[in-house]
Amino acid sequence: MASRTPTTSGRRWGSTLAGVLILCVMLFPLYWMLDTALQPASGLLQVDPVPSRPDLSGFSKALGDQGGHLLTSLAVSLGAVVLCLAVSAPAAYGLARFGLRGTRTIVFGTLITQMVPGIVIANALYDSYVELGLVNSYFGLMLADSSLGIPFSIVLMRSFMLSIPGEVVEAAQMDGAGPVRTFVRVVLPMSRNALITSGLFAFLFSWSDFMFALTLNTTDDVKPVTLGIYQYIGAHVGDWGSVMAASVLSAVPAAILLVLAQKYIAAGITGGSVK
Repeated sequence: MASRTPTTSGRRWGSTLAGVLILCVMLFPLYWMLDTALQPASGLLQVDPVPSRPDLSGFSKALGDQGGHLLTSLAVSLGAVVLCLAVSAPAAYGLARFGLRGTRTIVFGTLITQMVPGIVIANALYDSYVELGLVNSYFGLMLADSSLGIPFSIVLMRSFMLSIPGEVVEAAQMDGAGPVRTFVRVVLPMSRNALITSGLFAFLFSWSDFMFALTLNTTDDVKPVTLGIYQYIGAHVGDWGSVMAASVLSAVPAAILLVLAQKYIAAGITGGSVK
């Protein structure tokens, strides 16, 4: 057993080194983006590997130009999360507990919807939005963005709700709770990790959406940060410091949410796998 210790230790060090190298490669674009943002006076190819004199003027300029678009993205993403959970949570509960016929087919069909190209959905939605008067509206964009997270949320929460002991639901019903009250008072609190995970992914899907923002908005009344940066690059091709600063600012909310909710994500994704 002792003779295997050096080999095992060497493998662990090798795995750690490989993991660090892969992480460095993945994070290098983010570092270069931040490095460029801290050197707004330099061109894209003349950026120093390490900023010797960090300058925050690019951030102040980007915040002034893109601050409103960041707030728009925040409002749209939060609204999309509410709509997504309002639809997917009851749907997941029904598929998990009511023994409906064709449940597997419904779940499979839900997954298939995620394979449809976004441009196809956006073009189809545009005609409907024009008739309903939802073009260039916050609610219209929230509704479209929420559809990005609904299939994933239904599958995830259904898997999690299947792991909830049936005795708990039956005990609530024996105490006089109806299906709605059981769902709200018992099932949802026990599905907290899955709800947080689904809400986070719905937020990220909406926050990074570009296709719906471009297709369903014909004016500047509702302009998320993804569309703002796209137009910002065209107008400031010589000011890459401000462009990269705007990109860094747009990545901050998503990064903060991922850090704060990482334990819930792990529990929410793995919770339904153990019954």
